[in-house]
This record gives sequence, structure tokens and C-alpha cells, in this order.
Amino acid sequence: MLFDHSANLPFQLLGWVMVFVGLIVLNEFARRSKVGGLIMFGVLPVAMTIYCIAIAVGVAQGQEWALTNPTHIYQNSWFHYAKVYAALAGCIGFMVIKYQWGSLGRAHWFRAFPFAIVAINILIAVCSDFESAYHFFALGQSTWVTSEGATQLAGWNNVFNGIAGIINIFCMTAWWNVYSSKDGRDMLWPDMTWVFIGAYDIWNFCYTYNCLPHHAWYCGLALLLAPTVANALWNKGGWIQNRANTLAIWCMFAQVFPAFQEESVFVTHSTLNPTTATVVSVIALAANVTAICYIAYRAKKLGVNPYKQDVFVGTRDFEEATARRADLAA
Repeated sequence: MLFDHSANLPFQLLGWVMVFVGLIVLNEFARRSKVGGLIMFGVLPVAMTIYCIAIAVGVAQGQEWALTNPTHIYQNSWFHYAKVYAALAGCIGFMVIKYQWGSLGRAHWFRAFPFAIVAINILIAVCSDFESAYHFFALGQSTWVTSEGATQLAGWNNVFNGIAGIINIFCMTAWWNVYSSKDGRDMLWPDMTWVFIGAYDIWNFCYTYNCLPHHAWYCGLALLLAPTVANALWNKGGWIQNRANTLAIWCMFAQVFPAFQEESVFVTHSTLNPTTATVVSVIALAANVTAICYIAYRAKKLGVNPYKQDVFVGTRDFEEATARRADLAA
């Protein structure tokens, strides 16, 4: 069993549904208009930053309200701040591309920005996995407690998944081939098909299971499925935009309202079973090795450079996403 559902199962299921549906709805609000995007990734981040700075100042001054604030208690690590701002950088950069804002939005070289920012986000998680592995191999700790009071399992599970994350970076193909959609709502990456999405989702779930075991029910399952479902059903080719949007939205929510997954009836923890963690990490590594091998096979078959040219030409996902392009001559 992956999660502990021994208590409050109805609320755990309700909490999952609320997060999943909420992320889909807010992603649609953000992607369908410039105003929606600027509110979600401009106004709200400024408000969150002011809130976090106020707490940091209060903590530095030893004020009780700040020291007991859930954001300070549960969201004080380097990882959460790196993740929320990296995700927001992706959202803003993707808006620049899809709306073709300024010379940057029309520059061909900037089309590699999605690859770069996704790679950075993956590396942040890989560093977190390897940080946990350090506790096992250097400090001899099979479990350790983070600055936020979260217990993590440390061991080969972190190594396997860290390697899977590095491989996952190279499963992104056609780095410069991203476009705006005809309706102007989406940034499309047609060559980012189910091959990468599946490998990414499995790796990222394993990451959350390893390093965020007290949050993985939400930021592992609900958060990963929201953009994947949107891409599969109504926003073909827009997965990476969906992913960045939902990730940023969730990270901001978790930063300001961490009590939802820490102190409420919706709390759902993993079982912290070493065997389960190892099995999940082996699956993640196998999925990414399989994906990179399949990409190499298709690239050789088509005679293309997988990082400069499209690898999945002719597949249903690629063709459906390409049909949504604003400028087929771009």
C-alpha cells in the first residue's frame, strides 16, 4: 500500500478531488486569457512574496506569530522556495512565447526556454533526492527528519530515482520546436508526447514519494494527473504549459496554506515502507530507460537529431498538437 488510509478516508478522498478539480479549473482560468494568466502568475506571486517576507522578518525578530506560523514551520526549506519561483518563471516564460510578447517572444533561440526551465525544475528535485541519499551513504541514516519535521526514507531509492530524473531531462526532444496555438490560449510542444509525459509522471511521483512523503497524495497524484488529463482530453500539445501552471498554483497554495496537508482532516501520509519506496524508484528508473531507448530508436529510424528535430512525427499525439499551431510555416 502506498498511502496510509487508516483514518479519515472520506476526507482524504474529498481532499484529493478538491485539489484535482481545483487545479484543472484554475489552470483553465489562467490559460484562457491574458488577464487570467497575469492574475495567477503576476498578482498572486507578488502577494505570496510579501507574505513570506513578512514572516521571515517576524521570525528574525523572534515574534511569536511568525515563529508559530504554518508557513514557517512546514515550508521553510530551500526546496519549496526554489520550486515555487522556478515554476513561476516557467509560467511567465511560456506566456511570453504563446503571446509573442516583444522581441523575446518572437526570438527563435528563446523557444529553447521551455526545455531549460523544465530541466532546471527536474534538477532541483534530483538534488533533493541526492540530498536524501547523502544522509544514507555519508551519515548512515536510513531515515532522517527535514527542517520542516518531515520524515524521509533514505537509501538506494533516492539514487535510482535521481538517475531517472537525469535521464528524463534527455527524454525531452525537439527543444526549439514550440509554438503558439491558433486561438492564442496555449504554448504547444508537439513532440512532447505520452512517451515523455508518462516517464516524467512516474519519475516525479517517485520523487514526491521519496522526498515529500507527507504530501505525495496531493502533489504526487492529484497534481501530476491534472495536466496529464487536460492534455489527453482537450489541450493536446499543451501538457508542459498545463504542468507549469498547475505546479505554480499548487506551490503557492502550499506555501501560504500548508495546514491543509499538515494539520487538517485531509492529511494523507505515505506508509514509509522501504520496500515500497525501492520498488517505486526501480519502476521510475525502468520507465525512463525505456523512454530514452525508444526515443533513440525513433531518432535513428527517422535519421534525425532528437534534440533539434521532431522525433514523433506521424504519431497521433504529434499530429493533433501540430494541427493546433498558429503558424505552420514557423
